[in-house]
Amino acid sequence: MSTADAFRAGLRQAGVSAPGGLLDVLSLAAVVLDDRGRIVFWSPQADDLFGYSAEEALGEYAARLLVSEQDLETVIELFARVLESGQPWAGSFPIRHKDGTTRLVEFRNTRLQDEQGSLYALGIATDEGTLNRVEQNLSLSMRLVSQSPFGLGVMDTELRFVLVNPVLARIDGLPPAVLAGRPASTALPFLNEASIESDMREVLSTGVPLLDRFVAGRSLGDPGIDHAWSVSFYRLEDPGGRVLGLATSVVDVTEQHRAAADAARARRRLALIADASVRMGTTLDLEQTARELAEVCVPEVADLATVDLLDCVVLGHRTSADTFGPARFRALAVASAYPTEATRAVDPPGDMAQYDADRLITQTVLTRRPVLRAKVTGHDLRRVARDHEAAALLDTAGVHSYLAVPLIARGEVIGAVGLMRARNPAPFDEDDTVLAGELAARAAVSIDNARLFQSQRHAALTLQRSMLPQRPADRLGLEIAQRYQPAGATSEIGGDWFDVIALTDDKTALVIGDVMGSGIDAAATMGQLRTATRTLTQLDLDPADVLHYLDRATADVEHTIATCVYAVFDPHSSLCRISLAGHLPPVLMRPGHAPELLDLPTGAPLGVGGVPFHTTCIDLDPGDQLVLYTDGLVETRDQAIDDRLDLLLSLLAGAHRDLEETCDLLLRALRRPGDPDDVALLIARLPADAAPGAGQPTGSPGAG
Repeated sequence: MSTADAFRAGLRQAGVSAPGGLLDVLSLAAVVLDDRGRIVFWSPQADDLFGYSAEEALGEYAARLLVSEQDLETVIELFARVLESGQPWAGSFPIRHKDGTTRLVEFRNTRLQDEQGSLYALGIATDEGTLNRVEQNLSLSMRLVSQSPFGLGVMDTELRFVLVNPVLARIDGLPPAVLAGRPASTALPFLNEASIESDMREVLSTGVPLLDRFVAGRSLGDPGIDHAWSVSFYRLEDPGGRVLGLATSVVDVTEQHRAAADAARARRRLALIADASVRMGTTLDLEQTARELAEVCVPEVADLATVDLLDCVVLGHRTSADTFGPARFRALAVASAYPTEATRAVDPPGDMAQYDADRLITQTVLTRRPVLRAKVTGHDLRRVARDHEAAALLDTAGVHSYLAVPLIARGEVIGAVGLMRARNPAPFDEDDTVLAGELAARAAVSIDNARLFQSQRHAALTLQRSMLPQRPADRLGLEIAQRYQPAGATSEIGGDWFDVIALTDDKTALVIGDVMGSGIDAAATMGQLRTATRTLTQLDLDPADVLHYLDRATADVEHTIATCVYAVFDPHSSLCRISLAGHLPPVLMRPGHAPELLDLPTGAPLGVGGVPFHTTCIDLDPGDQLVLYTDGLVETRDQAIDDRLDLLLSLLAGAHRDLEETCDLLLRALRRPGDPDDVALLIARLPADAAPGAGQPTGSPGAG
């Protein structure tokens, strides 16, 4: 009896008359040749792969039907080698399709032998893309079923097992003989879902295969471990189309499922790190950078995240080497994935707290290592929260896992990130620790940069303010208001300054200037220029001469360029003499007239050298105002300077206000949060009862 006959007989004994659709279960084309090379078995899948129906192929010599003339000798040699040696052969081979095209087909060829000793050649074929899904050669005989690495079974039309291979039996934990005759839904624990039985009956009714149905659970054969299986169902029919039953294949995909889950998790975390690189450190604002870190951590890593900095670091000191003492923290940020009472249990941003060495956040900064409590206890919560009441809030909120990682920048611990989980049921693990450490490492440098910038900015601002005059008193014949506003938080302090200087004979010098650049260097240069200006004013020089000597002094300071307005007002004559060094022109406001930009010789910035300066004389009348300002008031990156100057004039138009109100109006209307330049503003007004002047500007040459 041939192998095919033996297989058919076995199915008939089980109540199934033909093996027709079994190969469909594995989605492979199968062809069996006798020892003369004639096709004796042709699977339905072979119809699609080669283009020939079984009726056209059976009985034909495979080589003549499927192989081009030039490949016949090679095929015959391979066929003989397989039959003679019994060694399987695998590889790609060009096959002639019925439509005349040549296709590259992957083969797994092996020798079969029946009980009579007759030899057959089994060819399992598929296109190259599907071969990887098959890891073992398949057979059309009972040996194929018994040696399959997959769980294989055949059911009758009542969905009772009539054939089960050893793999499927091991999954269930029962011998094949015990499984025979049992309903599939009770024989295999993972098939007891009503929906799966309904799906099987649908396949039996329609003949449409159900492929790769994912199921998970535990089996009697391995009750202690969760598994995942890929289950497929195919209807079996005899050559006449009579439904014989159902075939199933069960593939254990537990490792693949775990690997896919791990890969998906890794992709999400890589995406989180990439997102963090973009989101964190967008500014040099310390609090905002800390908030960015906290917000990146929720909800992907934690339900609640806190960022705390060591107070000594905030103050610009080095961290203590004491590994046993308490630590003083300043809370910078808190972020939560959802509204929760737990946010009330942590220190609000801006607060400072001192925690002993046994506290978890203190341990992480003292040891420079993460502190992980996968499952927190009440004792742990008391070592996390600031007090017993806060610990009770964390407990009520359902906090069950805690992780703290240090913030280390440039080799120095500067603070810590605290992470909690409440709704997320998974405890923190080592992967979470690595991820949190990566986020903390990336954020720590940005936070430290913001801290250093804030410290330097504070120093520059302190220096700047210390060198600017305090609120100047009104001078004879003048009412004065002034403002200085530093640049936004994301930029450094510049070198803008103003001054009001008392001169002889009741005269007053009004000065406003801008040193190009920023930071402490610009502030220091501004101080030098302000000192030099005050020294020159005592010589009672013409404004153009003052700028001439300032230009020479600035040229001696490397890489320094500054603009300046220098004006001297004489209350006895109501005459104001003005000279510009590359600065924007002042605004003249006269009662009953529209504000106007003074048409003055611009001159060159201080430090350019070799360019003459000119003095213009202006007679001022009672109620007249001069508005001096630096470019930070009107210059922006997205608007033309002429449009901004027009806006300045429109704001100054109308009824004259109190000088302080005018200063506030201009800063409020023209400045934006985070503007990258500082502003100096100086407004001088002749009292209404001042002696009137001629009111006309006249020009006079100055030093050059």
